[in-house]
Amino acid sequence: MSMGSWYILFTKLWDTQKVSNEAKEVRATFFKKASLQEGIKGLKETGAFRYIAQTGVEASDHHEGALTENIDHNTWVTMNVDRAVGDVNSRLQGGLGFLATVGSTSPFIGLFGTVWGILQALTAIGVAGQASIDKVAGPVGEALIMTALGLGVAVPAVLGYNWLVNRNKAVMGQVRAFAADLHGVLMGSRQVKR
Repeated sequence: MSMGSWYILFTKLWDTQKVSNEAKEVRATFFKKASLQEGIKGLKETGAFRYIAQTGVEASDHHEGALTENIDHNTWVTMNVDRAVGDVNSRLQGGLGFLATVGSTSPFIGLFGTVWGILQALTAIGVAGQASIDKVAGPVGEALIMTALGLGVAVPAVLGYNWLVNRNKAVMGQVRAFAADLHGVLMGSRQVKR
């Protein structure tokens, strides 16, 4: 559980840092391009912002079909851009449930190990027939190590979870701001050169 927590912590830190760096680059360059296609070409091919931009442009260009005719163009583009933002959010949130589960269950697993160890120690003392402090302290102390290990796994998982949730909120704020600006460009009153 500890190895899984550290793996998720580092990979999600890496993911949010990539999106954050991409957001800085997008803010500086994307909306200064002559056309949306030129702006999209300037984005990373596998990046979150390119995915959102391509989804928005495709939704704007391809608003056809018998069923989608019942949806006005603005709503259609909004729905598609929101779905793309939701996909990016889901990707960033992946693995956080594991951190929350580890943070909430590992102290109990450690406590279970402690109780089991104390039970075994008391059973051994009962069989030996001697209950001096040196016979009790050693096995009980060893059993308490399990609780310490459980807490040692839980604390980084909980701290990492809270830290990543806050980072995700900040990064998703940048993603949503880009999506709103893109929507504004796509719905602009003057013809947008694509």
